[in-house]
Amino acid sequence: MSNPLDLDHLRTFVAIVDAGSFTRAADDVFKTQSAVSMQMRRLEERLGVTLFERTGRTIRITDAGSRLLAYARRMLALSQETLSAFDEEAMQGHVRIGLPDDYAERFLPEILARFSRSNPLVELQIACEPSSNLAEHIDKGRLDVALVSDCFPGATLSEVVRREPLHFVTSASHDVHNEAVLPLALGRPDCVWRTEGCAALDRIGRRYKVLFTSWSAQIVTSAVLSGLAVSVLPECALRPGMRVLGEFDDFPVLQDTEIGVLRSRNADGPVVSALVEHIRDSLANLSPAAQAAPAHLPEMRTQRPQRVRGAMVAAG
Repeated sequence: MSNPLDLDHLRTFVAIVDAGSFTRAADDVFKTQSAVSMQMRRLEERLGVTLFERTGRTIRITDAGSRLLAYARRMLALSQETLSAFDEEAMQGHVRIGLPDDYAERFLPEILARFSRSNPLVELQIACEPSSNLAEHIDKGRLDVALVSDCFPGATLSEVVRREPLHFVTSASHDVHNEAVLPLALGRPDCVWRTEGCAALDRIGRRYKVLFTSWSAQIVTSAVLSGLAVSVLPECALRPGMRVLGEFDDFPVLQDTEIGVLRSRNADGPVVSALVEHIRDSLANLSPAAQAAPAHLPEMRTQRPQRVRGAMVAAG
């Protein structure tokens, strides 16, 4: 194994893992599917291991592939950093971005991957707070960019980058949604999702009580998964073990929520513009939450939560 690995082969390998298929990866690396397959055969021959297992149309990374993935990402990142170090026009500096914690878990990995690969010399300073707090930070110049939802009073999104269905959700393993007085876990009183959910229940005459109030997505999610309460969440916040409640469960349909970008008035440099562009691209191309599960949850790759009876986010 004295000959070095081909970085182009590693780039294609990482693209397959990230895209979840050879076909989508071929589009991402601008190659034909046959060229992608040949590159993987050569990489497997070079290393003497099998990188992917195929079952029908499904591919799964092997243990050897998982080992290679960490090295491949480091090698590609170092290659890009090296090129940027000798590029006098490479962007440098820092940018401050904020987003709610539930969006951070769902969207941030893709945003970071896209932006850092292209701009390895730029430092990202990241804050996770509720949308209303982030809007205040933007207004006072404490953040350059914020990814927020329309769930706070007076929200005016400078650019809408994604729309998502808003759902009543419960635990797939409990029947708390059938209680005579519906227990709820919701955001703070000024949260528009909370207002929308309560107003919808009022319209159909459903009795309820707010049992948990928090701006933390983790706390709301925990209350739902433990079977203690029903919540109102966007599609991106769905987790394994949750069940979407629809009209056949006698729950009303909710309006979609908008996710957008806020920019500070003083943040108009090329670094900020590049970050906003990466956010726009990442959210536009991101698969629905129910199709973005880890490999050990294959059911979720084929199910998209719908407003129908028994719609599930599979727990695996």
